[in-house]
Amino acid sequence: MIARLDAALAGIAWEVIYVDDNSPDGTAEEVRRIARTDPRVRCIRRVGRRGLASAVIEGALSSSADYVAVIDGDLQHDETRLPVMLEALRSGAYDLAVASRHVAGGDNAGLAGRWRHLLSDGGIALVHTILPVKLTDPMSGFFMLPRPLFEDLARNLNGQGFKILLDLVLSSPAPLRVLEIPARFRERVAGESKLDMLVLMQFAGLLLDKVFAGYLPLRFVSFALVGVLGVLVHLTVLTGLHQVTGFRFEVEQAFATLVAMVFNFALNNNITYRDQRLRGPRLWRGLLLFMIVCGFGAIANIGIAQVLYERDATWTMAGAIGAIIGVVWNYAVSATLVWRAR
Repeated sequence: MIARLDAALAGIAWEVIYVDDNSPDGTAEEVRRIARTDPRVRCIRRVGRRGLASAVIEGALSSSADYVAVIDGDLQHDETRLPVMLEALRSGAYDLAVASRHVAGGDNAGLAGRWRHLLSDGGIALVHTILPVKLTDPMSGFFMLPRPLFEDLARNLNGQGFKILLDLVLSSPAPLRVLEIPARFRERVAGESKLDMLVLMQFAGLLLDKVFAGYLPLRFVSFALVGVLGVLVHLTVLTGLHQVTGFRFEVEQAFATLVAMVFNFALNNNITYRDQRLRGPRLWRGLLLFMIVCGFGAIANIGIAQVLYERDATWTMAGAIGAIIGVVWNYAVSATLVWRAR
């Protein structure tokens, strides 16, 4: 990739910053090996932090260049488009240059599989409902903008998920002047795509975050929705045990609660905290902590609901308030103890 950048940007002063989330494949070591003889090459190695959006933010803010471009490191993006994007921005007529697969001359043949095409097209259709500017490829991960503009927008960025272009466009107080440049999407040379249904769900969550101006945290919404699914799992397991076993109710209830907790933990680990996903020994430690946290949350839920009910609150009101307090407790403490940033 560095050789291709050198050829594409001949006569232009440039630097490349690799942001590596402590990957085990030797990326950081290889980048530093090259950097010893090429000062244009830098590496930011992040430990305990994951996610493309936050990686882009840290990488861009570490640069002193006049313009910053975001490009994948797997050679799928056509680096020969960079001078065209730079020329457009230097003209002063545009704020943002986006390499698009969906304008005349663009091509997304490198997007592997019908499923990925459907996910990409679904995300594009979803975002067009609220986008303030014309953008045929809001899922693009290849774009360029002036660094001062990026710094101005950075404080309003959500910083979660894998699609930061949309975050940038929706974080601008005024519509950005966007130029879409046709680009070819190459076949992947190595690695695996991050585009799956969970990414599309995060994409939808980003839209909700922008609609509510950040007042309703994405993680809390996801955590609460997982909790609702957990209640359904609990009731399903409880009903099944009641019909096929002769256990006492408290035994059935305890088992159903245990299954629901494991279900909630697994979903939160893979969706709500995907960028901080626990693995290996930390996964089992996290599950144990999550169960303890939820246990205290259940005690708070029941205790507060009982107090309210005894003070003449209706059972529905008392139950709802208790449940809300339980969810808030579980979310706040889980974020601090279970999925805390290292």
